[in-house]
Amino acid sequence: MNRFFVSSAALLGALSVALGAFGAHKLRELLPPDSAAVFETGVRYQFYHALALLFIGISFNSFPKKLVCWSGRCLLAGILLFSGSLYVLTFLRLMDNSSLISLFGILTPIGGLLFIAGWLLLFFAAARKKEIG
Repeated sequence: MNRFFVSSAALLGALSVALGAFGAHKLRELLPPDSAAVFETGVRYQFYHALALLFIGISFNSFPKKLVCWSGRCLLAGILLFSGSLYVLTFLRLMDNSSLISLFGILTPIGGLLFIAGWLLLFFAAARKKEIG
């Protein structure tokens, strides 16, 4: 088990629930539906990848350490850049500050690429695992 990945996953999962509740109850009153949907996408992807990070943390010793460690790092960075940028974009729309939107908007696809890299690294870690029996 990797305590850092498990504890990070637990905190990110709890934060997903709190942000999801905030988005469902308060943001819908303040923003148009398309902006609220952007926030919800960030929450959904954060939660999915927090669960993946939990799996990585729990099964850490079952896979080649270097690959699975990089997988977890990519997922963490992906959550920060993908979901984090969507949260910032939503906040900027709420504040009606369109001048910074393009600056933060470029981070979203970078975070998405990190998600893909994290999943592929997990695939390669599983493929390189030696079978017992």
